[in-house]
Amino acid sequence: MSPEKAGLCPQRTQRLMEVLQAEVDRQRLPGAVVLIARHGKLALFEALGAQDPATSTPMARDAIFRIYSMTKPIVSVAAMMLMEQGQLLLNDPVAKYLPEYATQKVASLTDGSVNLQAVRQMATIQDLLRHTAGLTYEFMGNAPVQRQYAQTRIGSRERSNAEFSHELAALPLMFEPGTLWEYGRATDVLGRVLEVVSGQTLGAYLKEHIFTPLGMTDTGFFVPAQHHGRIAEPFASDPEGGVQMRVIDVREDAALESGGGGLASTAMDYARFLQFMLNKGELDGVRLLGPRTVDFMTADHLGDIPVNSGASRALLPLGHGFGLGFAVRKDLGVATVPGSVGTYFWGGMAGTTFFVDPAEDLFACLMLQAPNQREYYRMLFRDLVYATLVD
Repeated sequence: MSPEKAGLCPQRTQRLMEVLQAEVDRQRLPGAVVLIARHGKLALFEALGAQDPATSTPMARDAIFRIYSMTKPIVSVAAMMLMEQGQLLLNDPVAKYLPEYATQKVASLTDGSVNLQAVRQMATIQDLLRHTAGLTYEFMGNAPVQRQYAQTRIGSRERSNAEFSHELAALPLMFEPGTLWEYGRATDVLGRVLEVVSGQTLGAYLKEHIFTPLGMTDTGFFVPAQHHGRIAEPFASDPEGGVQMRVIDVREDAALESGGGGLASTAMDYARFLQFMLNKGELDGVRLLGPRTVDFMTADHLGDIPVNSGASRALLPLGHGFGLGFAVRKDLGVATVPGSVGTYFWGGMAGTTFFVDPAEDLFACLMLQAPNQREYYRMLFRDLVYATLVD
């Protein structure tokens, strides 16, 4: 489908590509794959720049990207599928499936020293899905709990999901469950819950129940040897002089299958997942979720629960709430990027990003590996895509 037939202005669509090409020309962005779909048809699907800046290999549309936290929506869908099958309830305590979480403590600072107290209310499966389980990420700040995460190398890919879960459960929580939105390792824990409930490894469960049914042939926790030449790479050093984030090695099958950030995928594979979501749980005659469940997932689940200040607030800007695996737009205004009420989205640490706008029957996905510039490109991409809509 041409951009025009999808209600996109061809000149404005061309400008979107020119702006991204200018970023490549300035050597601020190695390369990217851009995909916009509307009314169930591709309106734009283009590659630009280099897939691997070290070898100047041109970017291909089927390049494979580390999608990091864009893993979370997929694992969240897997959890909701189990809910629909009656295998778990959202108000179940996490400890029902992972007994190591039955005796969690919350850390609080008093006169400079850390005190630990038993949780008043145990975290639930819903808390894991909406990031209100009291967990954090070690790179989100320098609080005592975050330092403990770092000291135990909680992000190590050498532990199995079961070993990771036990290691994390032994660490204190940052907050009382259900009281604050703090982005963290909750979806990694959810991935372990899925293993316990299904009796399969997370990778095997996702492949059988999501990737194969949806035709996501290039998505997984590692990239097979025959496809290593398709892996997109970031610059070796940050183009702006900062400390370049080291990306995970998806060429090796690591012990950890991180439900929060371990998948590699392509623009087209992820587009199939997003079209499935936009179709309310169905793609090409395959239904994995009921329409009401998709509506439920993409509604705000925070209500009056506040967002933690600092890094979490930067990830969930004003005007937004959080659903089950997705950020959700609550207001037409307030936020600094355009979008309809009900738009849902997320991104990954290496720069990949997507948003789905049901009101416009639209989704867009930008795949790139530029970790330190990710926030800029997320905002830029959203502005440029909405500018193309003229019908």
